[in-house]
Amino acid sequence: MTPTIRQSQGAAYTRIYSYGAARGENVVPNDDLVGPIDSSDEWIRQRTGIVTRTRAVAETSAIDLATIAANEAIARSGVAADRIGAVIVATVSNPKQTPSVSAIVADRVGSNPAAAYDVNAACAGFAYGVAQADALIRSGAAEYALVIGTEKLSDIVDPTDRSISFLLGDGAGAVVVGPSETAGIGPTVWGSDGSKSDAVGMNHTLTEFRDGVAPWPTLRQEGPTVFRWAVWEMVKVARQALEEAGVQASDLAAFVPHQANMRIIDEFAKQLGLPETVAIGRDIATTGNTSAASIPLATHRLLEEHPDLSGGLALQIGFGAGLVFGAQVVVLP
Repeated sequence: MTPTIRQSQGAAYTRIYSYGAARGENVVPNDDLVGPIDSSDEWIRQRTGIVTRTRAVAETSAIDLATIAANEAIARSGVAADRIGAVIVATVSNPKQTPSVSAIVADRVGSNPAAAYDVNAACAGFAYGVAQADALIRSGAAEYALVIGTEKLSDIVDPTDRSISFLLGDGAGAVVVGPSETAGIGPTVWGSDGSKSDAVGMNHTLTEFRDGVAPWPTLRQEGPTVFRWAVWEMVKVARQALEEAGVQASDLAAFVPHQANMRIIDEFAKQLGLPETVAIGRDIATTGNTSAASIPLATHRLLEEHPDLSGGLALQIGFGAGLVFGAQVVVLP
């Protein structure tokens, strides 16, 4: 007779305890970037809503940014770093293929020997990380989890690329997730569409660069394709996340979409019929598009500027290269 094995079970519910943030040291205005793309400050503002973006100095890596954001989130959470059992880092800009950013950050912040792994889900990475932290804690695999979105996109940008170069910034956002007496993270609506994998991504492989047949790989996108997909398809995902959580748009205190483009954010709000009382994350105006870091950075800024949002509901949705997407309703700490 086969022995019966034990299976762990954790908390019934989870919530986000705190946020932390880090932005690149340099504020880069549009005028600094328009020369190589033959553009103007006005054109960039009208097309994207970006006035400035933050970019890190050469010595600062995505790992450094993640560590700063994580330390703030841990300090604000009231949870000792050594009680964090899982560290999940969402990034597409790890300076090395391996080891993971997460293992290094776990050690730096005092969470060693936490389970640690990186998630490559581009701009949906943070939403994916929150979904996994929620599941790990409810399964009993970890009591507390640290989720970080971190990017140094300035390392993988071509200054002459008109499709994406002026959009990108550097930064990191982090949260501590832990057990809760009431539900603080709603069901995640997530998925992918690899048939559109050519719409956003790297233009070359590392092996092509190694072999001298291609320049250093950089990010590029088919702007119109991504815009249409984000506006029409992702609004359906956002509505589904509200439905799965059992709430309506009018119940929200905040809406924090991936900071891809201000026009997409505005169209989202219009399509969802958000009332004027809902605070909307618009961090893109001064931080730029920071991929996996954009949702936690935008939420961190909203909470700093509007502390009264604490305890309210926020709908967050990430979408990007893959193509991948993820959305959930969360209670703001």
